Order: sequence, then structure tokens, then C-alpha cells
Amino acid sequence: MYIHRQLEPTLEKAISQFPSIILTGPRQSGKTTLLKKLFANTHKYISLEVPDVRSVAVSDPRGFLSYYKPPVIFDEVQYAPELLPYIKEYIDENRLLKGQFILSGSQNLLLSQHISETLPGRVAVFCLLPLSFREITGRVDSAMPWENEKFVPGKNTIADEFLWRYLMRGGYPELNAEPNRDEKLWHAGYIHSYLERDLRTLRQIGDLTQFQVFIRTIAARNGQLFNMTEVSRELGLAVNTVKAWLSVLEASYQIIILRPYYKNAGKRLVKTPKIYLMDTGTLCYLTGIRTRELITVGPFGGSLFEAAVLLEIIKYYRNQGMEPNTYFWRTSSGNEVDIVIEANGKCIPIEIKLSSTPKQKMISGIDTFRKDFPDANQGYLIHSGDVILPLGINTIALPFRLM
Repeated sequence: MYIHRQLEPTLEKAISQFPSIILTGPRQSGKTTLLKKLFANTHKYISLEVPDVRSVAVSDPRGFLSYYKPPVIFDEVQYAPELLPYIKEYIDENRLLKGQFILSGSQNLLLSQHISETLPGRVAVFCLLPLSFREITGRVDSAMPWENEKFVPGKNTIADEFLWRYLMRGGYPELNAEPNRDEKLWHAGYIHSYLERDLRTLRQIGDLTQFQVFIRTIAARNGQLFNMTEVSRELGLAVNTVKAWLSVLEASYQIIILRPYYKNAGKRLVKTPKIYLMDTGTLCYLTGIRTRELITVGPFGGSLFEAAVLLEIIKYYRNQGMEPNTYFWRTSSGNEVDIVIEANGKCIPIEIKLSSTPKQKMISGIDTFRKDFPDANQGYLIHSGDVILPLGINTIALPFRLM
């Protein structure tokens, strides 16, 4: 079962304007399926993950390209970076030709390094994350409320069960295409595969068991201020090791690092960030959430729902080929806004509550935020219920299912 992706029109537009495009994203996010769906009739498909194919590409890249002439898709291109200088040579000799090479890969750290060295200005780069809630529910053409000047909230017609199922299973396409698959077994296999394959390629990490403990520690702190010194002391690791391992998780699309919002952009880089896992299903697996009741009454429900809203926003912008400018805001006295978005000249404050009953007191952080940032746009309280309700001055309570 193919699930349409919001990124489709963005890729089709880019392939007509650039000599090459590259699609990155975590393993199992649907990159190969998407590329085959869109370009099977125009491009040959070659996987460089296959050992004998990769061996030829690495040992004789010029001969390999002469055999697999463009237009062509090279999947998992990070395994054969030796191809990139020869792809550059071909592009430079045929500058008027568009859409000749489609490259994909799961390891952003390696890909970005090689691309910046060999293909600057010749490639458009995109990221495919796991399915968003709007993709799962077939709303790929709808805009976020703050992106649509004519947005009028309508009645929510998405069944309640879809939300809770999405939170517990996550957005990986295989789990959504096969609803009877056991999500616990799937995520266990995914984590094992990630540890064994991506980590050994990205960085030499000797003790994979210790790294798995580190991942679970990240999950337990999902949505909290992340103090590296505190974590390093707790796990008996050097601070530099914690920093390096975080970079590995970020480069392989397993976490999102959310930085604090300041008028001074330099402060955003040095202040304590928050960290969220990239998939709610992975988060549920690592924290032991198996039922709806554990979400609604357990200690991780709020941060899980917070992650779902943040991921929906990030996927929305990345599916348009944009890097989302998302932050959180927090004062020394504890006033906080969960997400602040900078987009199209707008500053949008967003509060998130795992509750079906939005109340005025839930937006106190937004009210305080407006005192420091009076030019902020309409704010939103995203909640898990069905009620659409104006709250306070220029703030609206909106169900997650209508984002």
C-alpha cells in the first residue's frame, strides 16, 4: 500500500530545475519507495548497498557511470563516495541537462561532507522523515493554520483511534502500511539494525550496549532541558563523548535538538537545548509505553504528545524543501512556550497540552511571551481533544488532528 507523501511535488519540481537532487532521511522512512514511485519510468534504479555493485562503483567509478548512464537513481550513495567527483564531471560537461542524477542515503553526516566537497551548486538536497499525521490521514495538500490566511477551522472528522495509534506506532511507513505488524518487535529490530549498521559506519563506537543505554537515557529526557554534564556524570561518560554521540544521533535522524528562542541569535547556540526523539513510536518503545492508558496517565504522555506536535511542524516544512526555524522559549522564572516558529516573517508561539479540555490558564506562557515579543502573531494551544476555542487575546485552541 503506497501512502502519498507531501514531498512529492517538491521533488518533481526540483528534478526539472537541477542536474541532480539528493534525498536523505532515516532508514525505513520511505526514500526508496518514494523515488521508485515518482521516477520509475524515467530513471534506472541502482542500489549501492549491494556488495558486488558497490565494489564495482568504488574500484572503477568512471566505468560504472559509463555503464549506468543517466538519468539514474543511485540509492545509499554514501557507500560509494568515490562516484561523486565523476558525477560532478558529467554534470559540468552537460550543464543544460536537468534531472540526470537522483542520489539517496541515510547518513547525513557522511553525505553532507562529501557533497559539500564535490557537488556545491549542482544539487538540491531534501530530507524525507517518517510519515506525518497528515500524510497518514490523507491531508497532504492542506496547509498549517498559520500558513493559510484564509484558514477557517472546520469540524474534526478524523477518528480518535487514529491519533492514539499514531502516537504509539509512530510514522515509519512499513508499520502504517501493515497495521497488523507488532510495533514492539518492529522497533526492537529497527534499533538493533541502527546500532549495528549506521553507528559502525558513522563513528567507531566500541561498546554498543553502552550506546543503547545512552539512547534510552535520551528517551527518558524527551522534551526536557538537556544538561550534558549531568548526563555524562550519570552514565560515567566524558562530556565530549556525550556531545559526539548526540551529533551521531542527530546526523542519523534519530533526534531533534530544539534550541531556546532569543532575539540574539548567538545565544540560541550556547544555551541549554531540549532534545526530542524523531519518532513517537520509537519513543514509546524505549520508554515502555504500550497502551493508551499509559499515555494519558503515565509520566511520559505530555512529552510524547509534545514530540508529536513538534514533528508534525518539522515534517511540514521539510516536505516543502525548507529548514524549519523552530525553538522553545523559557525565562529564568519558569515561564515557557513549548514551540516558537519563525516562518515567512512571522513569529508564532505554540503551547501543547495532552488534554481534551483547553483552558485559559494553559496559555499563560503565550501571554507572557507577548510582553517580550509584542509583534508575535496569533498563538495556538494544540491539544488532544476536538474543541476549537478562542482563548485570551489572539490565541486559539486547536485540535492536533486539525493542524
